[in-house]
Amino acid sequence: MAKAKTIYSCTECGGQVPKWQGQCPHCEAWNTLVESVAETLPAAGKNRFSALATTGKVQLLSEVEAQDAPRTPTGIAEFDRVLGGGLVSGAVVLIGGDPGIGKSTLLLQTLAHLSTQQNVLYVSGEESSQQIALRAKRLALDARAVHLLPEIQLEKIQAAIAHSKPDVVVIDSIQTVYSEQLTSAPGSVAQVRECAAQLTRLAKSSHVTMILVGHVTKEGTLAGPRVLEHIVDTVLYFEGDTHSSFRLVRAFKNRFGAVNELGVFAMTEKGLREVSNPSALFLSQHDAQVAGSCVMVTQEGTRPLLVEIQALLDDAHSPSPRRLSLGLEQNRLAMLLAVLHRHAGIACFDQDVFINAVGGVKITEPGADLAVLLAIVSSLRNRPLPEKMVVFGEVGLAGEIRPVQRGQERLKEAAKLGFTRAIIPKANKPKHAIEGMDIIAVDRVEDAVSKMRE
Repeated sequence: MAKAKTIYSCTECGGQVPKWQGQCPHCEAWNTLVESVAETLPAAGKNRFSALATTGKVQLLSEVEAQDAPRTPTGIAEFDRVLGGGLVSGAVVLIGGDPGIGKSTLLLQTLAHLSTQQNVLYVSGEESSQQIALRAKRLALDARAVHLLPEIQLEKIQAAIAHSKPDVVVIDSIQTVYSEQLTSAPGSVAQVRECAAQLTRLAKSSHVTMILVGHVTKEGTLAGPRVLEHIVDTVLYFEGDTHSSFRLVRAFKNRFGAVNELGVFAMTEKGLREVSNPSALFLSQHDAQVAGSCVMVTQEGTRPLLVEIQALLDDAHSPSPRRLSLGLEQNRLAMLLAVLHRHAGIACFDQDVFINAVGGVKITEPGADLAVLLAIVSSLRNRPLPEKMVVFGEVGLAGEIRPVQRGQERLKEAAKLGFTRAIIPKANKPKHAIEGMDIIAVDRVEDAVSKMRE
């Protein structure tokens, strides 16, 4: 028997090379090449693709009628927010997250809601029908109309979809599905890529909404090739600590809606429950004002969120002071400390600096810069900031305070939650006063520091 030919595939870009290398020659990523068996399509597959290639039709863009894709609400408002309003017929959604974070629970709840008006199918490659039934009973879901299929072979899944003609299909998970056309094991780069492509093609041709569940690596990225993210229409990530009851669902790609939307849930005995006021999760309840605490308003998609930024400065006991940041970018902290020293005359070179965003939320926008600086100064001087005060603004290397997007919406959200004072960039100052809100507009770091206690 002839030895099977092996190739090396990149888990980042899907590129293939005949021999192992430390760096992928296609995307230049390091240590991403994994060994797999070289696959050859059967003659029938080749003829099928050649036949498809001859049926293409060229159209003028002006001849195509542009229509908004109709949405189907899932019955879970926070999930609809992340999806951009609901599920779209023929769309493919990829949901990634750590094991036990709540992906299967959320999707079972979604299918239970949708089953009252649509034909839904749950394909499980990791759990048996009895296990899913026990989960539905534990969550007190009316899932009698949900169709189940415990199967991992792609061809059988395709046949079941063609026979039952469902409106929504959940594949849990894509890493467990394999195709008989390939000889490699389930979960390999070739299997994941081919199965996802086949299911996507089926969803588009049959107008079936396909939801794929994906495993994540230790780094928090989806396991398998990065081309998986390019194939699908929407990519969602489940975030949160398994030891905490709160879960965040974040959209990183959405062809039918806005990205960077955030859905907030709380894990309870009855499954995932929507959180109506997510800002309350990220604000600590102190009996009295404490030093090193500053509340900022961040923007997650179309939703403004109030998040507490905490700073702790302590005398360094080593020649190299520590700089630790949780929920905020580490390199940006070092830059902000340099700006604070250069333009406000406040030195922290002999201090260990620790920064934390309360609630486990990750803030990626630069609008948190000013709040971080004021929290640092508050901790260094051991002076609490005024009560009911919010802060936002980007800090430049020249010491200027730059404006952020949707400043008016951030201020209105803070006023709605009872905050009465705000330090904001001068360019974000609203033309009309906001009732009950005293707004302090600044354009320099030193001005913001001087007005902390005014």
